[in-house]
Amino acid sequence: MDKHYLSPLFAPESIVVFAGSVDDVASQTPLAQALQAALKAQPYAGRISFLDIHTSGTLADLAQARADLAIIALPVADVGPALELAARMACSAALVICSGVSADKAAEFKKIARQAGIYLLGPNGLGFQNPKLQLNASALGHMASTGPLALVSQSGSLTAAMLDWAGNNAVGFSNVVSLGPHTAVDIADVLDYLANDGRTQSILVYVEGISNARRFMSALRSAANAKPVVILKAGRKPAGNEAAQTHSASIVGSDDVFDAALRRAGAVRVRSFVELFSAAKCLASRYRPVGRRMAIVTNGGGPGVLAADWANEIALSLGKLSAETAAQLKAQLPALASLTDLIDLSEDAGPEHYRAAVDAANRDPQVDGMLAIYSPKVGGDAAAVAQALSDVKKHISKPLLSCWMGDASVGEARGILNDAAIPSFRTPEAAVGAFGNLATFYQNQQLLQQTPPPLSTLAKPDIEGARLVIESVLAERRKVLTEMESKTLLSSFHIPVTQTILARNPTEAMMVAMQLGFPVALKIDSPDISHKSDVQGVALNIMTGASAREAYVDMVERVKRLQPDARINGVTVQKMASARRGRELYIGLVTDDPFGPVIVFGAGGTMIELIDDRAMELPPLNQYLARRLIERARVAETLGDWRGASAVDMDALEQVLLRVSEMVCELPQLREMDINPIIVDENGAVAVDARIVIDSAPQAASGLSSHYNHLAILPYPARYEQVYPMRGGGEYTVRPVHPNDAEMLQELVAKLSPESRYFRFVSHMTELPPAMLARFTLIDYDREMALVAVFKQRTAGDDGEITETERIIGVSRYITNPDRASCEFSLLVADGFAGKGLGSRLMESIMQVAREKGLTEIEGLVLTHNGGMLKLMRSLGFEVKPFAEDPDFRLVTHAL
Repeated sequence: MDKHYLSPLFAPESIVVFAGSVDDVASQTPLAQALQAALKAQPYAGRISFLDIHTSGTLADLAQARADLAIIALPVADVGPALELAARMACSAALVICSGVSADKAAEFKKIARQAGIYLLGPNGLGFQNPKLQLNASALGHMASTGPLALVSQSGSLTAAMLDWAGNNAVGFSNVVSLGPHTAVDIADVLDYLANDGRTQSILVYVEGISNARRFMSALRSAANAKPVVILKAGRKPAGNEAAQTHSASIVGSDDVFDAALRRAGAVRVRSFVELFSAAKCLASRYRPVGRRMAIVTNGGGPGVLAADWANEIALSLGKLSAETAAQLKAQLPALASLTDLIDLSEDAGPEHYRAAVDAANRDPQVDGMLAIYSPKVGGDAAAVAQALSDVKKHISKPLLSCWMGDASVGEARGILNDAAIPSFRTPEAAVGAFGNLATFYQNQQLLQQTPPPLSTLAKPDIEGARLVIESVLAERRKVLTEMESKTLLSSFHIPVTQTILARNPTEAMMVAMQLGFPVALKIDSPDISHKSDVQGVALNIMTGASAREAYVDMVERVKRLQPDARINGVTVQKMASARRGRELYIGLVTDDPFGPVIVFGAGGTMIELIDDRAMELPPLNQYLARRLIERARVAETLGDWRGASAVDMDALEQVLLRVSEMVCELPQLREMDINPIIVDENGAVAVDARIVIDSAPQAASGLSSHYNHLAILPYPARYEQVYPMRGGGEYTVRPVHPNDAEMLQELVAKLSPESRYFRFVSHMTELPPAMLARFTLIDYDREMALVAVFKQRTAGDDGEITETERIIGVSRYITNPDRASCEFSLLVADGFAGKGLGSRLMESIMQVAREKGLTEIEGLVLTHNGGMLKLMRSLGFEVKPFAEDPDFRLVTHAL
């Protein structure tokens, strides 16, 4: 079961090809001719046979010709019969290379493949390449060179162009996959395969559209946790939704949301396919910068300034040497060298000067990475300088990039840099952009590690009360909440709001204003008016009761004149916020197709569209994510001490964002929301106005039983946390794993006996490799689950002080099988805790989670001589039977 389910597709040992009559080339489609030429151009490492679907033969003949993969390049009418033949030949996978197939016809092919248990890649794609196996199962042209990069593309023509470019730039691939519309094996499946492929170091993705955001995010997060993923997306859609009923929806474009999703998945986005490869080249070097401060080492002021300008353009900072480091370095440089902003070594710089400068920048804590730029000079030795960088690279810990400008005179130098695995670029802008991708990758990886629960640790909200408000509005066949209803919803999640009272006539407005105290604000209350200011439905700084009465009358008359069809409930009266130097911000919600709800933050007020300040994040949030969201907005610069105003209460602002995240998680009916403005000062935050749009909760996707199926990222499932008594005394906690458990999990494995380690991993390894440890601790709770048993130990120090430490003493996990109806489990218990009922508890708990997910069967492999595990399985009701593929194992299964 260790072999990936798509191995028969992308790494087959045997292939059968249906591409028309072998003897009649003219009867073959152009794609079939290209495919056959590609297959025969190099010696495929496995067994391959070519069949005609019209050739007569018995079922026995077909069974004898069984293959892992069937490749079908036939007219559309013949694809279905070919798939049925592939099923009779017990093929595990099929590739259909056929263009112009409609969605309905593709659905027919999927149905045939699904019923036969065949993994189907296609139609409408151009196939795939596996250079290691010398397998060119595509119509993409020549075979790519072997290398560490994997390429997945939703455009056949662009894939061919990328391969052509890569061939002329010495870029090699582990896999190349072309995906077309309506394919059964989709981009999520391919990402999952590549994440587990040992020959793939980095993954390049060209994407045009996503059909299932949850599956895409699940696979992308898993892949990006294992290796760098760089994405190029076409079809940038600008903001501007004319039908939007909130400011948030009108200023947020779908491309903004895609950026937010990629950040949260730990991937990097680029803007051109040349940048796609340069980013992958840097990321594959395994550099891990810790920030965005880049020191520029140059022998020419012009190229250095160009690099600095582009660094400023993409929000990088210049890494400036500390005074101490600069003083030490200055003594080693030519007299004309300057260290003010750039490390400008002057035109007299030689290899020893570059070596000293890069070494100094590497040791300086104010620098996160270095870019060395060399411009050819009369009498200079470009190759010698490159060799100096090659030598110094062996001893540095920070990223080092290079830019050797020119062409013919620096060819040898570029070869030296490439041999030393120093990423080399031809222009300063390209090099700076590559460093920006490195820094973005690190930052996004930090976001990837965050696994917040749906509810924060703040006071529990009144979720039931909020749902009753929503149900009452939907019962009236309304979707837009009034200001009063919107603020009630906010209050139920403990978001501070200004006291607001609805007045239904001028006299009520006067009395309410006098009771609240002046100054007050009056706002029109209508379910048909999205933006009150547009119809002059707001009056501020009302100072007397008489003024409130007059404002009511004037406002209602104006609104009726400007929007005669609007239903008017009355006018709300609220006391104006007293914060004189408070910042006007907005927090919003939009619902994207396909990524679902997205939280938006930026500068607020009446000119929100004009200011166009927006940062966004996918829910759920925790404090770290909330702080990063605030930092990405331009308005963040004004939240500290600013122009005489005190710094705002950041904790209060973060808490409002956490509360909005709770609302989004617990109320799937929310579609759009504006809290605008929310006024924040040093004393706290208060929502002055709010508008919320709702609709019926979205239907759960097939196979999803989660309450949170409307979210693209499943929250940490804190509800599975339980405390149990330990047989023999004490207690332990069973809870879902999270990334912070990596150290404790490694300690559990290290302390196992050799026999226990072999029983679990069928290996004599003494610790988990970093990639495996990351995969075990950062999981997607939608398609897999891992429960850890945590035991708290109390120990007394020499001074008698009691300290409490935690250790993981057991793990149970399951991973959903490709059929999405069954799952495979594993179990591990610390040696010192055997016989205490821990294994039974962990298995029962993980089986219960699988049941709740709608899975129907759980299965696993147990070594034949692992008597203790087999005994436990039988006691839990598992059926134990031989495993046909390996007699050293037993297959254990249990219906859920």
